Amino acid sequence: MPTSNTAPNKALTLPRIRVLIVDDSALVRRILSEVLSADPALEVVGTASDAYMARDRIKQLNPDVLTLDVEMPKMDGVTFLRNLMRLRPMPVVMVSSLTEHGAEVTLDALAVGAVDYLPKPKIDIAATLTDYADELRAKIRSAATARVRPYTGPATPTGNGVTPRLGVDAVLARATPRRQFRTTDRIIAIGASTGGTEAIKEVLVQLPADTPGIVITQHIPKAFSTPFARRMDACCQMTVYEAADGQVILPGHVYIAPGDRHLLVVRDGARYVCRLDDGPPVNRHKPSVDVLFRSVAQQAGRNAVGVILTGMGKDGAVGLKEMREAGSPTIAQDEATSVVWGMPGEAVAIGAAAETLPLGQVAGRLSALAESMDLTRER
Repeated sequence: MPTSNTAPNKALTLPRIRVLIVDDSALVRRILSEVLSADPALEVVGTASDAYMARDRIKQLNPDVLTLDVEMPKMDGVTFLRNLMRLRPMPVVMVSSLTEHGAEVTLDALAVGAVDYLPKPKIDIAATLTDYADELRAKIRSAATARVRPYTGPATPTGNGVTPRLGVDAVLARATPRRQFRTTDRIIAIGASTGGTEAIKEVLVQLPADTPGIVITQHIPKAFSTPFARRMDACCQMTVYEAADGQVILPGHVYIAPGDRHLLVVRDGARYVCRLDDGPPVNRHKPSVDVLFRSVAQQAGRNAVGVILTGMGKDGAVGLKEMREAGSPTIAQDEATSVVWGMPGEAVAIGAAAETLPLGQVAGRLSALAESMDLTRER
């Protein structure tokens, strides 16, 4: 009896991710719909022009993921998000203008429970749309798997156009750590992406003012990094800056990579100094966690601690492994407390993380490691 050579395509039988687009601009709704509909894994089930229409569409269509405009008539996006995350928690990706006000409001949304954010599409620059489309689809797919928690706070406020995926060597070549002037300075290096703004905050607010200097790379646009550093400075015992080139890394201070530069650590005699680099994106990110971690591995070695927090993708895993090989204690956030266990999960998979901890235990462990490093030097 003849047999058929055609087998069912499992990829086509998987349920598609159902997306609802909420934006007051008809043009933006159309662009987002076209971009997402081109991905066979995604299905745009509807659109809404304001929060009240969105509320009705959610009830009718039961989407898996929502894209939400920050500034809308009748009810702004963050107010709507607060109500949504209390009553019907679901993955939300904010769509924001890259202005200082848009950045502040988007950071509010991330604090309320939004999974991720994306700038408004540059509808007048066709050359950038391919990159934008790839990023948007990736963020929607990642959001669909994110761990969303109810909001419990107050009710009121390469030839084809695709960015090449370069490795860390494009910015900083791997090298054997050199013998350095002896120093008692220690530093902590932290990397994060999706869900990272709130994860970083949870770590920093628990750390005392005498904590060793901290350098941070969070995947974030330039318009967001200054407001983010300002927010962290307002809520932490440590002093928080957006990093500047040549800044000396001091105890009790935190240095956050600008959203358009790689942050590296270099030695200047017995001191550690921030160095900003305008090289190409690494792992499609600028700033890149791998760049920061590799520089720390080469320049600080066992004088540093590495931490990788929640985030989509793999950026940082290779650099964290290099830190561990250089003698640094290394920590990855665990899966249960990560919004997206991409970056920390990859670090665990390749043996880069010496410890895997819930987010709530990371700060305490950092304090204990800093103390033990001090005691070792006293002997």
